[in-house]
Amino acid sequence: MSHGAGLWRFIPALVAAAATLWFAQFIGPVSHGDIPEYVASWVPQLGISFAFRLDGLALAFALLICGIGAMVFLYASAYFRSDRRLLSLQLSLMAFAVSMVGLTTADDAITLFIFWEGTTVTSFLLIGFDHEKEKSRRAAIQALIITGAGGLALFAGLLVMGSLVGSFRLSEMNLAGDVIRASPLYPVIFTLVILGCFTKSAQWPFHFWLPGAMAAPTPVSAYLHSATMVKAGVFLMARFTPALSGTDLWTWTLVPVGAFTMILASVWAMRQTDLKLMLAFTTVMGLSMMTMLLGIGGPYAVAAAMTFLLVHAFYKAGLFLSVGMIEKGSGSRDYTEISGLARAMPHTATVVMLAALSMAGMIPFFGFIGKELIYESTAHAHFAPQAVTAAAILANALMFACSGMVAIRPFFFRPRACPKDKPADPGWALWLGPTILAALGLLCGLFPSAVEHVLVAPMVQAVAGEGLPGHLALWHGPGLPLYLSLATFALGFVLYLLLDAIHTGLAAAEPKLPRTESWYDGFMRGLGKVARRTSVLVQNGNMTSYLRRTFLALAAVIWIALLAGTASWPGFRLSVEAIDWAIFTIITASIVVVLRTASRLTGITALGGIGSGIAIIFVIYGATDVAMTQLFVEILVVIFMAIAMVRLPRTGGVPFVPLNAVVAGILGVAVSVTLLMVLGTGLDLSLTEFFEENSAPVALGHNIVNVILVDFRGLDTMGETAVIAIAAIAAYAVLMAGRKRARGGE
Repeated sequence: MSHGAGLWRFIPALVAAAATLWFAQFIGPVSHGDIPEYVASWVPQLGISFAFRLDGLALAFALLICGIGAMVFLYASAYFRSDRRLLSLQLSLMAFAVSMVGLTTADDAITLFIFWEGTTVTSFLLIGFDHEKEKSRRAAIQALIITGAGGLALFAGLLVMGSLVGSFRLSEMNLAGDVIRASPLYPVIFTLVILGCFTKSAQWPFHFWLPGAMAAPTPVSAYLHSATMVKAGVFLMARFTPALSGTDLWTWTLVPVGAFTMILASVWAMRQTDLKLMLAFTTVMGLSMMTMLLGIGGPYAVAAAMTFLLVHAFYKAGLFLSVGMIEKGSGSRDYTEISGLARAMPHTATVVMLAALSMAGMIPFFGFIGKELIYESTAHAHFAPQAVTAAAILANALMFACSGMVAIRPFFFRPRACPKDKPADPGWALWLGPTILAALGLLCGLFPSAVEHVLVAPMVQAVAGEGLPGHLALWHGPGLPLYLSLATFALGFVLYLLLDAIHTGLAAAEPKLPRTESWYDGFMRGLGKVARRTSVLVQNGNMTSYLRRTFLALAAVIWIALLAGTASWPGFRLSVEAIDWAIFTIITASIVVVLRTASRLTGITALGGIGSGIAIIFVIYGATDVAMTQLFVEILVVIFMAIAMVRLPRTGGVPFVPLNAVVAGILGVAVSVTLLMVLGTGLDLSLTEFFEENSAPVALGHNIVNVILVDFRGLDTMGETAVIAIAAIAAYAVLMAGRKRARGGE
């Protein structure tokens, strides 16, 4: 039996299906306005908690993530049945699903960011699943860099917004929308948050990473890049609509960027012959359409965005999985290599046709309702309604043509020899998920009122703060949306007839056009040059140079803190006690001897004199235990250095290097000034009081210093002990290596 043939491979699909049923129990309460919440304390001092909230938007995403996830997991179990990497893929997909569910249900900004980064890391692993291929590695790194950088911007925006509102709860941020929009920090918050959204949802100029991510296996593409991860950016725009929308900055950013990306992606979808890559570009189009609708704002546009989100999830996940069925059944997914497959693969042809009709927006499919709502909202847009409507018509017409590309070209016309000798429909585990998704596109179109009550209305309520305007229906009678739909069908049919000419023209024009990812490639090349030059400058192989740069960096940090700080100098006077001057003389003389002696033994002895002088200071001020520690450390240092240095070649002493003296002086003065300024500040006794009050009753110890080291700083002390142990092992290895070399010389 092959590694992937066991029943265990169905476990992830069963878990996802069970999670779908668990979330489904909240449909009734949420649709009636009862929002479940869960809050667990995390960092109460900073107002951070594990907070989750299941409103209409979060519930819809949770159902999509788990429901489509169950189908994708089942599909993957058959797609990679004989692949030894199946377990790794299933675990990565499940980790991604957990991250997405956590992201969409989180009601705390920090919790949301953790799950947001979880999707970034897991998607990196999934895109680079075929890591032995350079194309997959490049695509994974590209997605990681772009979405990771956007995540950092998002994190900064969430921190600024949380500080402004006084809470990291997302629901409270949305309630404080007027405060946020009126703040001078609003442009900063908006820019940082929208960067995170645009990078994740592949909006221009970050759109190119998503088609590149098609290097991932088909189940990964269907899950991440059609129904879930790339919609995280759209989700976040919808989530923060109450807090950030309603301004010119919001509208003039989302609408133009969404419209431009939508047209750009739709046009380049016509350039592709690889059906999977074509679907990737249409995914960018769908995300851009939702971005544009959220930018338009208002209940109609929000209703259109939320409806189209569901429409897109059903048909796009179904089509991605169906393309995998075509590839498995015929041996290719390039429509120029296959045709006439309908007779050999009737079930695949039926599933693809159903999903493609919804993508084309044909009646009576759910896609028709979504398209009608889009035209209803663009016609009422406050921002250039004619231009926005024209962009939507062109994009939808191009989608109509792309639907014909995937539904007609592979299955009809004269059959041609395909890479697989006998094409046939794949097994049930591959066709079950796409069949359900394609059927949902038809059923939701036939029964729109059920979808409205269960999903769309609660989603609109969560985003727009008001109920769904009107009702979802297949037929509203003659009107502008219907006329625009007819115009879309006519234009789309013409574009499909011109598909080959358009493809040829775009192929000829492509080398002359600027590459959309040229800025990314230039940035990576520049980053590589900076890294190489920095390495040559810093890693020059000279230990003294390393120490010099390290000390200079430390001195710079200290001096910046000193000059920017407000600490005051202490009032002090020179001591008249003979013991103080004796200690000072011993330490100073020892330093001079260490620097100038030519004898290693004398230098080591003088170094011990410095440590002994410091230990005496500790004794004078009552820190006897610290003095004992200092003495033990000095003894160990002297012993180790004596053992090591006797094996080194003789030298004429430490040479005087003016540059090193300057660096030492800069750092030494900085440390001295810092210590003097610390003495001039008031002493905060809050920690002292805490340890005095809690050492005995909590840690059961009366020696406060020991209690701090063992209990309150236990992990820190364990780390320090580990460092000492590692250093001892390294020193032992060096000494033994020297002994072996000496014996070999004999």
